[in-house]
Amino acid sequence: MDRRIVRLRWFATAALAMAMGWLSVASNAADPYPAKTVRVVVPFPAGGSTDLVARNLAQRLSELWGQPVVIENRAGVAGVAGSDYVAKATADGYTLLVASLSTHAVAPSLYGKLPYDPVRDFAHLTELVAIPNAVSVHPSIPARSVKELVALAKAHPGQLNYASNGTGTSNHLATELFKTRAGISLFHVPYKGSAPAMIDLLGGHISMMLDVVMTSQPHIKTGKIRGIATTGLARSAVLPEVPTIAESGYPAFEAIVWLGFFGPAGLPRELAAKLNADAVSVLNSPKMKAVLNEQGWDVIANSQAQFTIRIRDEIVKWRKVVQDSGAKAD
Repeated sequence: MDRRIVRLRWFATAALAMAMGWLSVASNAADPYPAKTVRVVVPFPAGGSTDLVARNLAQRLSELWGQPVVIENRAGVAGVAGSDYVAKATADGYTLLVASLSTHAVAPSLYGKLPYDPVRDFAHLTELVAIPNAVSVHPSIPARSVKELVALAKAHPGQLNYASNGTGTSNHLATELFKTRAGISLFHVPYKGSAPAMIDLLGGHISMMLDVVMTSQPHIKTGKIRGIATTGLARSAVLPEVPTIAESGYPAFEAIVWLGFFGPAGLPRELAAKLNADAVSVLNSPKMKAVLNEQGWDVIANSQAQFTIRIRDEIVKWRKVVQDSGAKAD
């Protein structure tokens, strides 16, 4: 066969293969997002409050998108390990994160060297939900209001103790913020989690505790502990009869736990906007709101810009609390 014909056939075959390759790339690029399974990393163990919110979100996003949205629990170093994993993931929208106040506002001050920057290394998609703490005392403590509690603490400095989920946790730092604003001295007793701390408060071994309303509310309703305040700017829907610290003589006091939706930095602008819009849509659906409100969560569902401002402000706020309290990571 003529060499020229052989050569022409070779070039024709190569050109066809190249064209098919470009068509494949173009087809993939044109595929609507998501075209495959999306992973949402939760940097805490399964079964916790962050995990439950993330699973509700994942289920409804999966229904909206028609693609599986799966939760991957990557616990370790109080949420730092899983958050760092997402910070370093490919920014294609298929690895996302549901994280919290502790990983993105407190951790920068609590750890000497954090492996990620909570502002620079993430796309801030939306603040999902927030929940206040309840200030609860054992019934043996003769205080029925914030004013009475502060007066009691000032009369007996350092004699009242308070429980927390551990040094540097959100309820530890919330109590430290309250101490500073009220000008009182309380003795800190850290526990390994909320459950053992609550057991000792119920048993009268602990004077008081700040813990999220979903944990405190059942015991307040039965009278096993006394709820004297909550820590949001507005009263909690699950404890509407309990006033806030802000309305009890300490204006603008706020110490809430919030959860946020993140992607790695570098997500294409259009994709980040879609993720924000879709998350906000499912969060504001009546069914989703009802589920979250029943658990004590307030739906936030804000814009990317608003969420970034929240994170920046919270980093500054909690840095001062960490420095003033001398808190260090366990």
